Amino acid sequence: MTDTLAIVRADPPRAAAAALLVIALATIAGFFFFQYVLGYPPCPLCLEQRIPYYFSAPLAALLWLGAGYGAARKVLMLGFLAIAAAMLWDAGLAAYHAGVEWKFWPGPTDCSGPINAIGSTGDLMKSLQSIRVVRCDEAAWRLFGISLPGYNVLVSLVMVAVAAWGAKAVYARADEK
Repeated sequence: MTDTLAIVRADPPRAAAAALLVIALATIAGFFFFQYVLGYPPCPLCLEQRIPYYFSAPLAALLWLGAGYGAARKVLMLGFLAIAAAMLWDAGLAAYHAGVEWKFWPGPTDCSGPINAIGSTGDLMKSLQSIRVVRCDEAAWRLFGISLPGYNVLVSLVMVAVAAWGAKAVYARADEK
C-alpha cells in the first residue's frame, strides 16, 4: 500500500491515467460478462453507453504512456479533459436510461414504445418469433434496487473525478517548473 501511495505522489498524472485505464477496462469486461456469460443482451441505450468507454480506455493508455515519456502539457490536459467530457456525457445518458427504466420519462420509441404489427395474426406470430427486441424500459438486472445504468452513472462520475484530478495534476506540474 505504501508503494502505491508513493507512486501516486511521485507522478499523479500517470497514476490518474492508469486508474482511468483500469476502471474503463474493468467496466468493459463487466458489460461483456453480463452480455456473454450471464446472457443479458444489451438494449440500444446500453450499447450507446459503451461508446465512451471504447474511447476512454485507449486514450487513457496513451495518456499513461505520454505522462511517462514527457508528453506536452497541453496534450495531456486535453486528453484528460476529453475523457472527463465523454464520461460526463455518459453519466447523463445512463441517468436518462435509469429514468426510463423507472418510468420517470418515456424512452426512445425503438426500444420502449409499443410494438406495432401490420397484417394478419399469422404474420404477427412469424415476426415475433424471428425478432428479439430488448426493451430499454425494463431493467434486466438490479442489485440493491439499482440497475446497470444506475451503476454506470456512478462509474462514469468516478471517471470524471479521476480525469479532473489528472488534468489538475498536469496543470499543477507546470506551476512547479
